[in-house]
Amino acid sequence: MTERAQPGERTVVAKRVASGTPGTDEILDLAHAAGYDVRDVVAQTREEDPAYHFGEGKVETIARRVVETDATAVIVDNELGPYQTFNIGNKLPDGVRVIDRFRLILEIFGQRAQTRKAQLQVELAELRYELPRAEAKASLAKRDERPGFMGLGEYDESRERDIKARISRIRDELERIEKTDQHRREQRRESGFDLVALAGYTNAGKSTLLRRLAADLDVDENEDTHPDIETTAESEDRLFTTLGTTTRKADIDRRDVLVTDTVGFISDLPHWLVESFKSTLDSVYLADLVLLVVDVSEPVEEIREKLVTSHDTLYERNEAPIVTVLNKADLVDDEELQQKREALSALAPNPVIVSARTGRNVETLRGRIHEELPPLETERLVLPMTDETMSVVSWIHDNAYVESVSYGDNVVIEFEARPAVVEQSRSKASSLVETGASV
Repeated sequence: MTERAQPGERTVVAKRVASGTPGTDEILDLAHAAGYDVRDVVAQTREEDPAYHFGEGKVETIARRVVETDATAVIVDNELGPYQTFNIGNKLPDGVRVIDRFRLILEIFGQRAQTRKAQLQVELAELRYELPRAEAKASLAKRDERPGFMGLGEYDESRERDIKARISRIRDELERIEKTDQHRREQRRESGFDLVALAGYTNAGKSTLLRRLAADLDVDENEDTHPDIETTAESEDRLFTTLGTTTRKADIDRRDVLVTDTVGFISDLPHWLVESFKSTLDSVYLADLVLLVVDVSEPVEEIREKLVTSHDTLYERNEAPIVTVLNKADLVDDEELQQKREALSALAPNPVIVSARTGRNVETLRGRIHEELPPLETERLVLPMTDETMSVVSWIHDNAYVESVSYGDNVVIEFEARPAVVEQSRSKASSLVETGASV
């Protein structure tokens, strides 16, 4: 398993880009989210060195900064190969860890994983990260017949096999969990709930928006028990607060809606890492409506890039309509809001601008959710007066919006509901008619 940061562990952050100016804001946020105390930042613009990733001279500079700051780790905002990791580590004082971008993300995931499902997904990602490194050790050991060649660690021919077997077992367990989750989603739809998913980059304000939309009832996707497990969804200004999923009930006009907050997107994630969290993302792919939440206070080019990446992820498997929500409007003046809305019109032609923190335009968003969800059907049922009739009427009240009920020789009830609920109500009415006819 990935080694975790100790609280306040000192680190030097390093980043290389082939051209342009290296941006370090996100990697610094990630380092702080993992609990590191960043003592220095080293950046370089040059083509990748196959042996060290950075130029060898820059690695020596990093080593000096490590000594000067008494750091115990170096975080590299790039993906390092196993040999590059070893070569950099060989330039550093003994005991100083080398952590690339994806190992850092795995550390954060591991810290935030609270449920069995999230823990399995983190372990799966860690094993997928480790597998090519184990394969590299195996390949070199077989070729050179030197255990521990290049300092990669002593070759254990069973390690690669064990990793693959564990990956297979985790996939099987996650598949069983997902079948349970899928069954829960189907039950909720049959009970008249519309399913809305919040998607978007981490720190866009999804958890805060969930709290704004949520009613008193609390439903947790990761639990087998019913509502009121937690009184609030966690809402903090830090990365990866939401690793699993949190689902809460929201009253949207005359509809019963369940809104699910999912793990936030993050830039430049490799396919193997995204795939490890496939079962969590299914909450997005299988929703009736997706709210793509964007931090409108960010630079417009950054927003555009995130929208493009989000669309690539969502449209790959998602069939539900997507509504872009430009959040954090309280941090931007009206003129800038209008400029950004126009600049993003091709990617977000009809966005909803809100401030989840202040509540601005949240009611407008509720109305938009109602408009975008599948239309309700109107139904009028005539039920015979039997011993079971009132239980059916009560069920319809619980699962539909009842417009009128009249009582006489028969019970006449008019209501609006999802198609699945209308179909169930007709089936229940038919059973009552058959029961009444046989008496």
